[in-house]
Amino acid sequence: MSIPYPFTALVGMRDMQLGLLLNSVNPAIGGVLIRGEKGTAKSTAVRALATLLPPQQVVPGCRFSCDPAAPDPGCPDGPHEFGGEGLTRAAHLVELPVGASEDRLVGALDIERALSEGVKAFEPGLLADAHRGVLYVDEVNLLHDHLVDLLLDAAAMGSSYVEREGVSVRHAARFLLVGTMNPEEGELRPQLLDRFGLTVEVTASRETDERVDVVRRRLAYDADPAAFAARWSAEEDALRERIAAARELLPQVQLGDAPLRQIAATCAAFEVDGMRADLVMARTATALAAWAGRTEVTADDVRQAALLALPHRRRRNPFDAPGLDEDKLDETLQQHAAPDDGDDDPEGPDGPDGGPDGGGDPPQQPDGGPGDESARPDQQEPAPNEPQEQPAPPAPSAQDGPRAQDDGDDQASAADGNTGSAAPQQPAAPASEPFRARTLYVPGLGEGVAGNRSRARTAHGRTTGARKPRGALGHLHLAATVQAAAPHQRARGRDGRGLLLRRDDLREVVREGREGNLVLFVVDASGSMTARQRMSAVKGAVLSLLLDAYQRRDKVGMVTFRRSEAEVALPPTSSVEAAAARLESLPTGGRTPLAEGLLRAREVLRVERMRDPSRRPLVVTVTDGRATGGAEPVERARRAARLLAADGTASVVLDCEAGHVRLGLAGALAADLGGSAVTLEELRADAVTDLVRHATGTRAGSTAPAATTAAPHSPNTQPKTRRAA
Repeated sequence: MSIPYPFTALVGMRDMQLGLLLNSVNPAIGGVLIRGEKGTAKSTAVRALATLLPPQQVVPGCRFSCDPAAPDPGCPDGPHEFGGEGLTRAAHLVELPVGASEDRLVGALDIERALSEGVKAFEPGLLADAHRGVLYVDEVNLLHDHLVDLLLDAAAMGSSYVEREGVSVRHAARFLLVGTMNPEEGELRPQLLDRFGLTVEVTASRETDERVDVVRRRLAYDADPAAFAARWSAEEDALRERIAAARELLPQVQLGDAPLRQIAATCAAFEVDGMRADLVMARTATALAAWAGRTEVTADDVRQAALLALPHRRRRNPFDAPGLDEDKLDETLQQHAAPDDGDDDPEGPDGPDGGPDGGGDPPQQPDGGPGDESARPDQQEPAPNEPQEQPAPPAPSAQDGPRAQDDGDDQASAADGNTGSAAPQQPAAPASEPFRARTLYVPGLGEGVAGNRSRARTAHGRTTGARKPRGALGHLHLAATVQAAAPHQRARGRDGRGLLLRRDDLREVVREGREGNLVLFVVDASGSMTARQRMSAVKGAVLSLLLDAYQRRDKVGMVTFRRSEAEVALPPTSSVEAAAARLESLPTGGRTPLAEGLLRAREVLRVERMRDPSRRPLVVTVTDGRATGGAEPVERARRAARLLAADGTASVVLDCEAGHVRLGLAGALAADLGGSAVTLEELRADAVTDLVRHATGTRAGSTAPAATTAAPHSPNTQPKTRRAA
């Protein structure tokens, strides 16, 4: 068995350590979500914490880890004798893999015993195994939403209730819930963020001395884990004893009226939804007092609790910056402080840094060993700065009508020139206010990653039938299996027990739900789009589609084109925050190499198809349809569009053409792509709530599916397509 890295040997990361330790003192806080960049000791800290939890007594043979001193009266393996003999063991650390099924998490009918013995038997899941221990979910932001719901419901109620396949079971499920995630890979929904008690942000230190300590300790641990752990055993024992002492003291901690009013006033001042934040802050503040060895909650406890419990509850959408206004927090606490609650202890219960050991790092030996296993030199080095593209020279103010826009293209290109001379700086246009966009769909039935956009066969959804397994057996369709096995049951005779089952009798469930797609934005950043008001509207529209992609669990990517080339501004990712940041600083100006933009999008999709073949793409081309770059720009753009259509790529063109005179070029481009064109005004969901649901028509002679949107008034109509006159 491998020796875990010592918790007290971690360098820095005080907020992360404090959040973990407070939950170990009082698991009722609701767990902790650790958000941070890769290589910041997240997983190492969680695994190290499990070794600090006090050993526990369990009922021998109980699969649900019942405490013999207070067994669960409803335990499926019970009833157990109160005060019976117990078995001592270490607290369990249970890891939930991202690809886990619902059966693996909550448990299910023991199919083998049901079919072979004819009895109903419950096979426990990971929630049962984690009872009274630690349940760790790495990359929790990649876990399917319905699994996160089950997980957090069990953590909030302290029990798991399973009702499926004729089995009804309830068992205790109280555990320390820890989730880790890298925000670059996508965010949790706000309603799921709220279910975590605390959230901490971690980043790698930029201090040279700290980074040296991390590397030195890691190298020492790799060289001899046992010797390194022995060097930190005294600090580990001291921290273990402190956790046990804080647990014993916790019931004696008093939450007075003054700190309780501060908690309520703080939650009201920051406009958090519901009452969960108040409860979490109260539990966190009492745990902080117990951790400091006190029996009364102070204003400093309330302040620290707010910094841990409120920032993630302030996020209304993925583009809101995390964090809390500490000046506003201090002002609120001061306004509701008790008359005798001054600043006698300005440094707080845990010292000036609020760390787990009364301020500062946990006890450390001089010239210690390494930090966590992910803090290696090659991972800790700061990433080189990405080259920043210089904004294009300011194009002339675009007037309504095609001539003025063409002039904008030509003049911007002339300003670019062929000499590479520097262009004057032009501030990027800010995005207009985002709105609720109508939903774009990929037609047909996919089999991609579960999400909430297009129809698909998924592991979770409504049951639509049964089929013979293709490879490994998925979810067993019990009724269909028994029906398939029924004709040959007489061969067993009257005395036969159980069900005579052959491999060909097995049937698995076929379910239909929703999938997430890859939404690739192809954005025209040429001179004809430079008019500030128009570019603000375009950015607002794309931002609205990004919000929609976030809610529907899509991956997003962005290709931009201007001057004479196209570039991948954002490779496909689950982080819509990154896409919004690239969109905000998007430079504009120059000619319109529309063909290059479409061809670069096709190349991105080709590579992504090899990485994730089951995720279907949707290309959203944001342009006015003008092609002015290179030789025969219009014909080359049409050929590129037909190549995308021939690949079977669903497309939508967001028509940005403005002015009284319109050429309908975006509509013609949409026709070549085998998709539809939607204006900025039509994109708003409140303009027409639905456009087309599940349309299957395609352009004549094309194999590309037409991407569609939804509309209640005309469910079977195609969106109108603009064509060139």
